[in-house]
Amino acid sequence: MRITKKRSPRLILQSLVKNGYPYIIICIWCVLSGGCVQNKSQDSLKTLKTEIRHIIKDKKATIGVALILDGEDTLAINNAEKYPMMSVYKFHQALAVCDYLQKRHIPLSTSLYLDKKYFKPDTYSPLRDKYPQGNLELPISELLVYTMQSSDNVACDILFDYIGGVNVVDEYIHSLGINDVSITATEDEMHQDMDDCYKNWTTPMEAANLLELFMTQDFMRNEYTDFLKHIMIECGTGKDRLPAPLPESELKIGHKTGTSDKNDRGEYIGINDIGFVILPDGSRYVVAVFVKDSKENMETNAKIISDISAAVYRYAGNR
Repeated sequence: MRITKKRSPRLILQSLVKNGYPYIIICIWCVLSGGCVQNKSQDSLKTLKTEIRHIIKDKKATIGVALILDGEDTLAINNAEKYPMMSVYKFHQALAVCDYLQKRHIPLSTSLYLDKKYFKPDTYSPLRDKYPQGNLELPISELLVYTMQSSDNVACDILFDYIGGVNVVDEYIHSLGINDVSITATEDEMHQDMDDCYKNWTTPMEAANLLELFMTQDFMRNEYTDFLKHIMIECGTGKDRLPAPLPESELKIGHKTGTSDKNDRGEYIGINDIGFVILPDGSRYVVAVFVKDSKENMETNAKIISDISAAVYRYAGNR
């Protein structure tokens, strides 16, 4: 069920100020509406945290959540844990690839030769399925579309090799001041040994911090940030996760999912989604949800994320 957006007290107050209403009128409105907007926002944030804790209560999984709204309101739940990112780390990789191109003045349209050796048979890859013979050239921009929109594992490892390996991505992300994160295993290595999935980890808040940095800081040229935002908005995976409850005709959501197989204990190692949401009034938030070592079924894992997304959206609309 999708949510319809109400006009928030915060927006009403902004409108009163913008339209030049006398100070006394604004004060009267604040009193009649239940007190100052800041206090109401703080109370609402506590309510949101309680609601999210209710959503994740009794779930057979470890669930971490982080939220940053307009760079001001922040929320973190179970943030002390290290969560396996799975394909969420393709967002981190995409940033590192764009940094690599920018520093070397290499356009996104540059083509790479895709040797058939990369086209592993036992991994998820729409790229391999489309070009099973391998040995072809594709532009870097198209490879990023494959990794970010389709979560293609073959394209991911090709890009790792192109920029110099996983350590290049790890070092770049740390150079941005994002410290509670580790990227040390390729997609192929994770498929060879499922324990390696835990080597690529983050805390929810650091994932949110990286998204916030991406949305607000000018650490790369617009051609790269605009391109990445666009392909994240067009993401084809995880429609039943963060985007599920949102009225996409009224807002923009860009996101990146991560999805694992089950481990030997019958648990999903990681079912994740991180993203940014831009509301019609121009306000925005970033949100990260990680579901680790889950004994729930895939539908329940997705619903955990979509229910949290709905709660966050309601909070943002009423702020």
